[in-house]
Amino acid sequence: MLKEKKRTILMSLGLAACLAAGFAGLTASADEKTGGVSITDMKGREITLEQPAERIVALTASDCEILYAIGAGDKLVGRGTYCDYPEEVLEVPEVNSGEDMNIEEVIALDPDVLLMSDMAQTEEQVQMLEDAGIKVVVSEAKDIEGVYTAIGMIGALMGQDEKAAEVVDGMKDTFAELSEKSTGDGTQTVYFEVSPLEYGLWTAGANTFMDEIATMLGVKNCFADVDGWGEISEEQVLERNPDFIVTITMYYGEGPTPTEEILSRKGWENVTAVQKQKILNLQNDELSRPAPRLADGAKLLYDFIYGETEKTTEAATEMTPAEKAAGAEN
Repeated sequence: MLKEKKRTILMSLGLAACLAAGFAGLTASADEKTGGVSITDMKGREITLEQPAERIVALTASDCEILYAIGAGDKLVGRGTYCDYPEEVLEVPEVNSGEDMNIEEVIALDPDVLLMSDMAQTEEQVQMLEDAGIKVVVSEAKDIEGVYTAIGMIGALMGQDEKAAEVVDGMKDTFAELSEKSTGDGTQTVYFEVSPLEYGLWTAGANTFMDEIATMLGVKNCFADVDGWGEISEEQVLERNPDFIVTITMYYGEGPTPTEEILSRKGWENVTAVQKQKILNLQNDELSRPAPRLADGAKLLYDFIYGETEKTTEAATEMTPAEKAAGAEN
């Protein structure tokens, strides 16, 4: 059970995707005469469609969010296990990914396109899908610029280029506004806890969107020396003594809340963030999912750092139906 819960945490973050070596920039074009679409996906693969996709399966939660944000949620005919936002996505048939994928199940949904992360499926599985006439497109955002690229790419696939550009511009405007009014000089530090002590501590290091947002807001990620998403020790956190702690641990309504659990940890009483109760709990993936809601997460973090919310905050504690169901099962 412990290993399964830890696996769920890491999968929900898309850590496997974030550990990939890198991805190619997006190029996209539309043939106005034929209505065809040509893109280079985020693995550098050339993809051509005779027309914008009418039916699509998305295996990652971030890509599902992007589809709804650009007004193409009605084209989604299948979703990955961890796709849970917005709420209406739960009405879309769920399909397994990775080694548990049922190829026949996906083919039966008759999608034009399947969106996946780089490491989601084997080459053999991809070949089987493509042999069935399904275009497999890799979406692989590991930083904010990558999120912009993914939004633009998916917008091109769906014939929603203008709406995609609006979403990107809105994110950029939000980030620019927050950066401009942030007064921090980088002396205060923040610790991002993406897996709690119970399951083994993991954090967001350099080259992650969490690290970028911290820098944007004038605070320093106290694990900026970690590349990407990394496992760390309790002793390292205590040594680095963060001024702020951000946890994305879910709360299912029983026992101490994630914030209360951190406050009660033995040996943590001298950590500045604990002493001053500067702990923010973001449970709805605002900062842990490479999607348009990163801008919302940045707003929540700005408000927390600069005193526009309560010092110790259980932010957005209302769980999605999927999260409630998962809690009931556990």
